[in-house]
Amino acid sequence: MSALAAYESGLRAAGGCQVSFGDDLRINLPIERWLSPAGSSDSLLLELCKGPTLDVGCGPGRMTVSLQQRGVKAIGIDVSSEAVRIARSRGATAHHGDVFGEVPDAGGWEHLLLADGNIGIGGSPVRLLRRARALIKITGSIVVDVDPPGLGLRRSRMRVEAHGHAGWLRWARVGVDVIPAVAAHAGLVVSTVTTDGHERHVVELRPG
Repeated sequence: MSALAAYESGLRAAGGCQVSFGDDLRINLPIERWLSPAGSSDSLLLELCKGPTLDVGCGPGRMTVSLQQRGVKAIGIDVSSEAVRIARSRGATAHHGDVFGEVPDAGGWEHLLLADGNIGIGGSPVRLLRRARALIKITGSIVVDVDPPGLGLRRSRMRVEAHGHAGWLRWARVGVDVIPAVAAHAGLVVSTVTTDGHERHVVELRPG
Protein backbone atom coordinates (compact mmCIF):
# COMPACT_ATOMS: atom_id res chain seq x y z
CA MET A 1 0.00 0.00 0.00
CA SER A 2 1.18 3.54 -0.62
CA ALA A 3 1.00 6.85 1.21
CA LEU A 4 -1.06 8.21 -1.68
CA ALA A 5 -3.62 5.42 -1.34
CA ALA A 6 -3.89 6.14 2.38
CA TYR A 7 -4.37 9.86 1.77
CA GLU A 8 -7.02 9.24 -0.88
CA SER A 9 -8.81 6.84 1.47
CA GLY A 10 -8.90 9.62 4.07
CA LEU A 11 -10.29 12.04 1.50
CA ARG A 12 -13.07 9.65 0.49
CA ALA A 13 -13.98 9.10 4.14
CA ALA A 14 -13.67 12.84 4.92
CA GLY A 15 -11.26 12.11 7.78
CA GLY A 16 -9.47 9.46 9.77
CA CYS A 17 -6.05 10.01 8.22
CA GLN A 18 -2.96 10.15 10.45
CA VAL A 19 0.66 10.98 9.72
CA SER A 20 3.70 10.21 11.84
CA PHE A 21 7.21 11.58 11.42
CA GLY A 22 10.65 10.19 12.17
CA ASP A 23 10.76 12.27 15.36
CA ASP A 24 7.69 10.35 16.63
CA LEU A 25 5.34 13.29 16.15
CA ARG A 26 1.90 11.93 15.25
CA ILE A 27 -0.96 14.11 14.03
CA ASN A 28 -4.36 13.77 12.42
CA LEU A 29 -4.55 15.41 9.02
CA PRO A 30 -7.25 18.13 9.11
CA ILE A 31 -9.11 16.71 6.13
CA GLU A 32 -12.47 18.02 7.32
CA ARG A 33 -11.03 21.55 7.29
CA TRP A 34 -9.54 21.01 3.85
CA LEU A 35 -12.97 19.92 2.60
CA SER A 36 -14.57 23.06 4.05
CA PRO A 37 -14.43 26.60 2.62
CA ALA A 38 -11.26 28.59 3.33
CA GLY A 39 -11.18 29.94 6.89
CA SER A 40 -10.11 33.26 8.41
CA SER A 41 -6.48 32.23 8.92
CA ASP A 42 -6.27 31.20 5.26
CA SER A 43 -6.69 34.88 4.41
CA LEU A 44 -3.06 35.42 5.49
CA LEU A 45 -2.03 33.52 2.36
CA LEU A 46 -4.90 34.44 0.06
CA GLU A 47 -4.41 38.18 0.48
CA LEU A 48 -0.85 37.88 -0.83
CA CYS A 49 -2.07 36.26 -4.06
CA LYS A 50 -3.32 39.23 -6.08
CA GLY A 51 -2.62 37.84 -9.56
CA PRO A 52 -2.60 34.48 -11.36
CA THR A 53 -1.70 31.81 -8.80
CA LEU A 54 -0.56 28.19 -9.01
CA ASP A 55 -1.74 26.32 -5.89
CA VAL A 56 0.77 23.48 -5.47
CA GLY A 57 -0.50 20.47 -3.55
CA CYS A 58 -4.00 21.92 -3.77
CA GLY A 59 -5.67 18.88 -2.22
CA PRO A 60 -9.48 19.12 -2.41
CA GLY A 61 -9.19 22.69 -3.60
CA ARG A 62 -10.35 25.04 -0.87
CA MET A 63 -7.63 27.63 -1.54
CA THR A 64 -8.02 27.44 -5.32
CA VAL A 65 -11.79 27.86 -5.03
CA SER A 66 -11.41 30.83 -2.68
CA LEU A 67 -8.95 32.55 -5.02
CA GLN A 68 -11.31 32.06 -7.96
CA GLN A 69 -14.18 33.47 -5.91
CA ARG A 70 -12.00 36.54 -5.29
CA GLY A 71 -11.65 36.98 -9.03
CA VAL A 72 -8.07 35.68 -9.17
CA LYS A 73 -7.05 33.28 -11.92
CA ALA A 74 -5.94 30.16 -10.08
CA ILE A 75 -5.10 26.58 -10.94
CA GLY A 76 -4.49 23.84 -8.42
CA ILE A 77 -2.08 20.98 -9.03
CA ASP A 78 -1.91 17.73 -7.07
CA VAL A 79 -0.50 14.22 -7.51
CA SER A 80 -3.73 12.76 -6.10
CA SER A 81 -6.38 12.08 -8.72
CA GLU A 82 -8.98 11.84 -5.94
CA ALA A 83 -8.03 15.27 -4.58
CA VAL A 84 -8.23 16.75 -8.08
CA ARG A 85 -11.62 15.12 -8.64
CA ILE A 86 -12.97 16.64 -5.42
CA ALA A 87 -11.43 20.02 -6.21
CA ARG A 88 -13.08 20.06 -9.63
CA SER A 89 -16.42 19.02 -8.12
CA ARG A 90 -16.19 22.13 -5.92
CA GLY A 91 -15.65 24.35 -8.95
CA ALA A 92 -11.86 24.62 -8.84
CA THR A 93 -9.70 24.50 -11.92
CA ALA A 94 -7.28 21.69 -11.05
CA HIS A 95 -4.53 19.77 -12.85
CA HIS A 96 -3.53 16.21 -12.01
CA GLY A 97 0.24 16.16 -11.99
CA ASP A 98 3.55 16.60 -10.19
CA VAL A 99 5.04 20.06 -9.61
CA PHE A 100 8.36 18.65 -10.87
CA GLY A 101 6.73 17.50 -14.10
CA GLU A 102 4.71 19.32 -16.73
CA VAL A 103 2.95 22.34 -15.23
CA PRO A 104 0.46 24.67 -16.94
CA ASP A 105 1.85 28.13 -17.84
CA ALA A 106 5.30 27.34 -16.40
CA GLY A 107 7.27 30.54 -15.87
CA GLY A 108 4.20 32.74 -16.20
CA TRP A 109 2.67 32.72 -12.71
CA GLU A 110 2.49 35.83 -10.55
CA HIS A 111 2.30 33.70 -7.42
CA LEU A 112 2.93 30.13 -6.39
CA LEU A 113 1.14 28.97 -3.24
CA LEU A 114 2.50 26.34 -0.85
CA ALA A 115 -0.21 26.18 1.81
CA ASP A 116 -0.72 23.72 4.68
CA GLY A 117 2.93 22.79 5.08
CA ASN A 118 3.42 21.92 1.42
CA ILE A 119 6.95 23.30 1.54
CA GLY A 120 7.66 19.77 2.76
CA ILE A 121 6.79 18.15 -0.58
CA GLY A 122 9.57 15.80 -1.66
CA GLY A 123 11.61 16.22 1.52
CA SER A 124 13.91 18.93 0.09
CA PRO A 125 12.62 22.50 0.54
CA VAL A 126 15.54 23.98 -1.42
CA ARG A 127 14.84 21.77 -4.44
CA LEU A 128 11.13 22.58 -4.24
CA LEU A 129 11.73 26.32 -3.94
CA ARG A 130 14.13 26.27 -6.89
CA ARG A 131 11.42 24.59 -8.94
CA ALA A 132 8.87 27.11 -7.66
CA ARG A 133 11.14 29.97 -8.67
CA ALA A 134 11.30 28.57 -12.22
CA LEU A 135 7.50 28.51 -12.42
CA ILE A 136 6.89 32.17 -11.52
CA LYS A 137 7.68 35.41 -13.32
CA ILE A 138 10.82 37.26 -12.27
CA THR A 139 8.48 39.78 -10.63
CA GLY A 140 6.41 37.06 -8.97
CA SER A 141 6.38 35.59 -5.49
CA ILE A 142 6.08 32.31 -3.61
CA VAL A 143 3.66 32.30 -0.67
CA VAL A 144 4.53 29.67 1.94
CA ASP A 145 3.10 28.29 5.18
CA VAL A 146 5.93 27.51 7.61
CA ASP A 147 6.20 26.18 11.16
CA PRO A 148 6.64 28.29 14.32
CA PRO A 149 10.13 29.41 15.38
CA GLY A 150 12.40 26.91 17.07
CA LEU A 151 11.71 23.97 14.79
CA GLY A 152 14.60 24.59 12.42
CA LEU A 153 14.76 22.45 9.28
CA ARG A 154 13.74 18.83 9.66
CA ARG A 155 13.78 16.23 6.91
CA SER A 156 12.22 12.87 7.59
CA ARG A 157 10.15 10.05 6.24
CA MET A 158 6.45 10.51 6.92
CA ARG A 159 4.09 7.55 7.36
CA VAL A 160 0.51 8.11 6.21
CA GLU A 161 -2.22 5.81 7.56
CA ALA A 162 -5.97 5.67 6.92
CA HIS A 163 -8.62 2.97 6.87
CA GLY A 164 -6.27 0.03 6.42
CA HIS A 165 -3.94 1.78 3.97
CA ALA A 166 -0.44 2.94 4.91
CA GLY A 167 2.74 4.07 3.24
CA TRP A 168 5.82 6.24 3.51
CA LEU A 169 6.95 9.38 1.72
CA ARG A 170 9.71 11.94 2.09
CA TRP A 171 8.70 15.16 3.79
CA ALA A 172 10.25 18.20 5.44
CA ARG A 173 9.26 20.86 7.95
CA VAL A 174 10.67 24.38 8.01
CA GLY A 175 10.50 26.83 10.90
CA VAL A 176 9.95 30.53 10.25
CA ASP A 177 13.33 31.26 11.87
CA VAL A 178 15.28 29.31 9.23
CA ILE A 179 13.26 30.09 6.10
CA PRO A 180 15.56 33.03 5.13
CA ALA A 181 18.57 30.68 4.94
CA VAL A 182 16.61 27.95 3.14
CA ALA A 183 15.25 30.49 0.65
CA ALA A 184 18.70 31.95 0.01
CA HIS A 185 19.94 28.56 -1.21
CA ALA A 186 17.13 28.67 -3.78
CA GLY A 187 17.97 32.19 -4.93
CA LEU A 188 15.07 33.76 -3.04
CA VAL A 189 14.68 36.43 -0.38
CA VAL A 190 12.00 36.98 2.25
CA SER A 191 9.81 39.97 1.44
CA THR A 192 6.94 39.53 3.92
CA VAL A 193 6.35 37.60 7.16
CA THR A 194 2.89 37.52 8.77
CA THR A 195 1.31 35.51 11.58
CA ASP A 196 -2.14 35.00 13.03
CA GLY A 197 -0.63 35.23 16.50
CA HIS A 198 -0.92 31.51 17.07
CA GLU A 199 0.50 28.63 15.03
CA ARG A 200 0.24 30.02 11.52
CA HIS A 201 3.25 31.77 10.02
CA VAL A 202 3.18 32.87 6.39
CA VAL A 203 6.20 34.00 4.38
CA GLU A 204 6.32 35.60 0.95
CA LEU A 205 9.49 34.93 -1.03
CA ARG A 206 10.75 36.70 -4.14
CA PRO A 207 13.65 36.10 -6.54
CA GLY A 208 16.71 37.80 -5.13
